[in-house]
Amino acid sequence: MAKRGEELRNHILWAAKDVFLEMGFERASMDVVAARAETSKRSLYAHFESKDNLFLAVVDLVRERYLGRLGTPADYGEDTAEATVLFCGRLVQMLLWTPTVRTCRLGISEAGRFPEAAAGYHDAVFATAHDRLAAFLAERLRRPPEAGAALAEELIGRTVYPLFTRALFGVTPSRDASPDPAEIARHVDLTPIREAVAAALP
Repeated sequence: MAKRGEELRNHILWAAKDVFLEMGFERASMDVVAARAETSKRSLYAHFESKDNLFLAVVDLVRERYLGRLGTPADYGEDTAEATVLFCGRLVQMLLWTPTVRTCRLGISEAGRFPEAAAGYHDAVFATAHDRLAAFLAERLRRPPEAGAALAEELIGRTVYPLFTRALFGVTPSRDASPDPAEIARHVDLTPIREAVAAALP
């Protein structure tokens, strides 16, 4: 049965996501997206009036999916230190996933054309992760918000960003395997994260 309405729109978005990540914004075309989605250009344009609008919708999709998969530190256990370790490990795991690296590169390359989309993706991938950890630490350690923010900045800055930067520039390879939260300890070396958390938390 042919897809219709919201189902078709979502199907187009997932197909477009792959096209943009594989080809970049400039080389991607509505013809290619329609072919990949196995729908007509008429149906494609009925949902997205331009390639610009389609790209912005894809960024929104990726941002929402990323935040849903990341969760909050409280999702990773009752013990404050261990939950912090696993949250930082999860952040590393997701940032080193090949689609995330490609999306970040795409967002950077198109920041001049779509500054709001690039800023929104940055907010989801980096700022929101920092804010979630900051709020968690402030609450668990009974510290003021600014103290939680400083701790989060220190921990993420020491344990996450250096690894991501190396992957972003292709110095170290990204990981193709889906970032299953049950596989954090297998995908990520948690030892340096544990050491950083032990040194930072009372």
